[in-house]
Amino acid sequence: MQLVAIGLNHHTAPLAIRERLAFPAETLSAALAQLVESHAAREVTIVSTCNRTELYCATAQPEQVLRWLVGYHGMALDEVAPYLYQLDAAETARHAFRVASGLDSMVLGETQILGQIKDAVRNAERAGTMGSLLNGLFQKTFAVAKDVRSQTAVGASSVSMAAAGVKLAEQIFASVGELNVLFIGAGEMIELVATHFAARQPQKITVANRTLERGQRLAAEFGGNAITLSELPDQLQHYDVVVSSTASQLPIIGKGMVERAIKARRHRPMFMLDLAVPRDIEAEVGRMDDVYLYTVDDIASIVEVGQQARNQAAEEAETIINHRVVEFVDWLKRRESVPLIRALRDESERIRRHALDAALKQLSRGDAPEKVLEALSLQLTNKLMHPPTQALSTGSGAAHDAQVELIARLYRLHPEQ
Repeated sequence: MQLVAIGLNHHTAPLAIRERLAFPAETLSAALAQLVESHAAREVTIVSTCNRTELYCATAQPEQVLRWLVGYHGMALDEVAPYLYQLDAAETARHAFRVASGLDSMVLGETQILGQIKDAVRNAERAGTMGSLLNGLFQKTFAVAKDVRSQTAVGASSVSMAAAGVKLAEQIFASVGELNVLFIGAGEMIELVATHFAARQPQKITVANRTLERGQRLAAEFGGNAITLSELPDQLQHYDVVVSSTASQLPIIGKGMVERAIKARRHRPMFMLDLAVPRDIEAEVGRMDDVYLYTVDDIASIVEVGQQARNQAAEEAETIINHRVVEFVDWLKRRESVPLIRALRDESERIRRHALDAALKQLSRGDAPEKVLEALSLQLTNKLMHPPTQALSTGSGAAHDAQVELIARLYRLHPEQ
């Protein structure tokens, strides 16, 4: 089994590709099970966020995992290949450590990704696709992320995507306090964005959600009200700011719906922020007059505040990660020795049982215990010493010299003394 990571992210692929390879939360467990059942991988964890889709696997056939990934999403390999990366064991560890520490994020130092990785691990545990190899990787990953957070300032002065949404709105409107704000969805990202907007005390906050009860719970936290998604066509015109982040596989807001809303608003501008992958708002909406549509890829320039200070901290974090990667690779090498250690113990146990059985038979015949113990010790010594003695008695040249040095080191012998 090899440890590999296969995926793409905001560095390697545009949103149009990332959204096609995303795994909706409600299908993730089935996808994990399907991949393992296909025998392409023995262990797998899938991290799927707005900025990345990554498969961490224990597999003997990485190319089969890759083919499963593109096949699962109904895509051709040549469509996706230019955007994908495939990492070996050491680079998989380095990548996981950097991602969890916020060093690979659009917002350098952001903390949300660590929670998303922990969610991915819990999903894999529930699906039964976590094993000892991935468990070792992610336990080390969480420890490294903790060290980076506690020993560096990589997260200091970080402007989150949620805060960036407010900054964008403030570039279009004079004051958020005069606006009606609509949030579509009721997940973690919407809660984060709503927290930042609520701090500016907008005139009205509304949460639109597929399930009204869940929307009402979130809206209550901010003194707002809730509606269902089916009410959007009639209600959209009342809102100056629309922020959407759902797990829908199809757009929730189309061009026609926005056209009607803008007409009813008499062409007063509307700010729309689509944080979903796949997108919740049709891309054509962004070409309309009086509509300012932004996606996750559009807000990168807003998150540059404090970048220089975080870059310095990131260098310190990379030093920590380099050291931890070496430790993890050493752990992998020790794991590779486990079958040999087990075989060595099994062979030693076979020799011990054989010698013990012979001794018990001698005792049952009435042989003197002293003679039996002497014979037992001699038999064990001869059996256990035969392989190294035979190795020292055969071979020549450099190979023989290497064997001599190895056996001396194993048995802590110093014949020259």
